[in-house]
Amino acid sequence: MPISAAQRAALITATTVLLAAGCSDGGDDTADTTKPSGSPGLSALTSQKLVWAPCTAPSAAEGGGPAPSPLPDGTAWECSFLQAPLDWAEPAGETIELALIRARARDPEARIGSLFFNFGGPGGSGVTGLPGFANEYESLRSRYDLVSFDPRGVGRSDPVECATDKELDAYYALDFTPDDAAEERTLSDAQKKYAAGCEKDAGPALPHVGTENAARDLDLMRQVLGDDKLHYFGISYGTELGGVYAHLFPKNVGRAVLDAVVDPDAGVEEGALGQAKGFQLALDNFAQDCVDRGDECALPGTSVAEVESFITDLLASLDKKPIPGIGTRELTQTQATNGIAQALYSKEYWPYLEQGLEAADGGDGALLLSLSDSMNGRGQTGTYSNIQAANAAINCVDFKERYTLGQAKERLGKFREASPVFGDFMGWALASCSQWPVPGTWEHPDVSAPGSAPLLVVGTTGDPATPYEGTRAMVNALGKGVGIELTYEGEGHGAYNGGNACVKKAVDAYLLDGKLPATGTVCK
Repeated sequence: MPISAAQRAALITATTVLLAAGCSDGGDDTADTTKPSGSPGLSALTSQKLVWAPCTAPSAAEGGGPAPSPLPDGTAWECSFLQAPLDWAEPAGETIELALIRARARDPEARIGSLFFNFGGPGGSGVTGLPGFANEYESLRSRYDLVSFDPRGVGRSDPVECATDKELDAYYALDFTPDDAAEERTLSDAQKKYAAGCEKDAGPALPHVGTENAARDLDLMRQVLGDDKLHYFGISYGTELGGVYAHLFPKNVGRAVLDAVVDPDAGVEEGALGQAKGFQLALDNFAQDCVDRGDECALPGTSVAEVESFITDLLASLDKKPIPGIGTRELTQTQATNGIAQALYSKEYWPYLEQGLEAADGGDGALLLSLSDSMNGRGQTGTYSNIQAANAAINCVDFKERYTLGQAKERLGKFREASPVFGDFMGWALASCSQWPVPGTWEHPDVSAPGSAPLLVVGTTGDPATPYEGTRAMVNALGKGVGIELTYEGEGHGAYNGGNACVKKAVDAYLLDGKLPATGTVCK
């Protein structure tokens, strides 16, 4: 059951990575929504004219591959670059280029405007992501130009890159759950070298890749594309970006959907602990499905506990001795855990997880390693996208908290209690930003948006990466009458593309016709 190129692309867009879980998700408590206004530099930027041209093949940092094919009706993808300030505090200063992609609306007469997408990460390329998912959003193209972008530091937008492909192969094969002082020193040295590589590559741009700047970039895109309001579809980290945008520019919010919701109240530790619980819940559901299928399931065990014991035993054996993977590369405990997490993003990938675990138990680590490669942005040719480098850069710039390995070690007990499989990885990952050369910005995002148009906030009860509890937290944080809650009782990361007709109907009704569901609506 090989994984197709399209499926690998879908896996790469997953939101979180265990190696960076301790530095995920944040916002700005001190945002100044008026600072750049009235500047001559900003006036020149908002009046710039974009030159749209046929899209070329994705860059290596975007993940490579062929240029996007036309949509089924023959509509071609168009690409362009927008100039934005490197530092929004000095809009007349140095600029950077941000890559954009769009497909024009099918019905120009009924066109509402542009619908901007952010698919998460942070670090995911929208320029490659939007064509990959375009068929899922074809109903929305009836009235919108579909638009996405590579945020600053990502893909083709001045990408942050921290190591060579060969160095990344070695880095991702490390033991990220050290068992003794020697392994702790090895991990600490590797993290220090990685952070130094990011700083050397990005230089003066590194402090400016955070979420607040990306939100300001979004408003610049809105103006340059001629939209009075920002119509927006954010998934996973994209919900955080959308919430921060609504906080900064509440009067500019149009019709907006936040799907697979980041908890805006969670700091580094709370967010990582929530993810440990979320992935464990998804694994429990996977194991229960295996038990329910009886002999049809290839994994041993007649209870959830027995299936998960098989998995923890397998990971423990890989910690002692990796097994053959792909070519000369072996499957390590870290990569196996990464691969398991990757497959839990969607119920569609549970069969690959089952097959990969069975194969690894028999000494073949290729499938789990392939899943881990997808998480880390490694293509089949051995070239890495910059998804994880950008993920680290954006998260570590967003968050103030800096945990040492010692402080992470002190917290392992609560993480292990939350998840026997993922707890150690999430716990140790608290130290991911410990040696980052740029200070962080905030404790957690401020997404309060009084005066904003409503945002439809969609949460999935079985979401592993952005646990369902974040949905209500986002609704409450946005403010009374701003966040409208929609619940999907199901599995996977992201509801709109999960195949549920009720969710799709509700989201389309809002984006296309302005009709909101009653807050608290549940889709099953």
